[in-house]
Amino acid sequence: MSPKLVPIPSKNMIPERDIDKPPVLECINLGITFGGLKAVEDLNLAIGKTEIVGLIGPNGAGKTTVFNLLTKVYQPTSGAILLNGQDTHNMDTIHINRAGIARTFQNIRLFSNLTVEENVKIGMDSQMHYNMFSGLFRLPGYWKEEKATHQKALELLSIFNMADLANARAGSLPYGAQRRLEIVRALATNPCLLLLDEPAAGMNPSETAELMENIRKIRDTFQIAILLIEHDMNLVMNICEGICVLNFGKVIAKGTPEEIQANPAVIEAYLGKKREA
Repeated sequence: MSPKLVPIPSKNMIPERDIDKPPVLECINLGITFGGLKAVEDLNLAIGKTEIVGLIGPNGAGKTTVFNLLTKVYQPTSGAILLNGQDTHNMDTIHINRAGIARTFQNIRLFSNLTVEENVKIGMDSQMHYNMFSGLFRLPGYWKEEKATHQKALELLSIFNMADLANARAGSLPYGAQRRLEIVRALATNPCLLLLDEPAAGMNPSETAELMENIRKIRDTFQIAILLIEHDMNLVMNICEGICVLNFGKVIAKGTPEEIQANPAVIEAYLGKKREA
């Protein structure tokens, strides 16, 4: 049974357990137009501090465009994005990441020739405090930071049982392991909201089941929110607490998995309108 979703002042819904805290993310009438095409229109969505939310819809519905808006790959042409109550209109991709949004991609984007640990450490760049002088001459401050980042990288990798692969070349990993590494690198940026773009793509059933457990573990361990795009409906319905359904750039339904499964507009969007006899 999904947790009870309750309204907040903006008329969006978040889990009851998060009601005493402001939403980690709130989109208000969010939209973007490319030429005359409205790729996303009037998106209203709130995500609780520790909520796992699914963003689903048919191919071309605008899901990845929403991720690109949230991470400022695209700048909205209408509406607002609030991150922990702060308007992000003047932020770029770097600032939005440092403010707390991290993401993975449909197509894996790792530094293939670097080691697994080095890929994770890249995600910690903004958290390292030694200066160029300290790094150049290998002063004590440099070694202190290096030791701390090494330890944190191994702790993050251990979430996916990958600590023993720390010295392996990222490009040599199997596909599923590369997917997991990309999630670990995103976590290394210390986000409050993690965006997962089709995390189960290319995974077999056992890997997908393990992924579901790891997503819950990430939420519970780090007490962060997770927004995921996914076509595997078994994963979505079993792990997401709230679901937002897009079709042609517009929200056609929001609710719990049970509500979404029974929604006629969602069924029509995926299966087409039933012809009358």
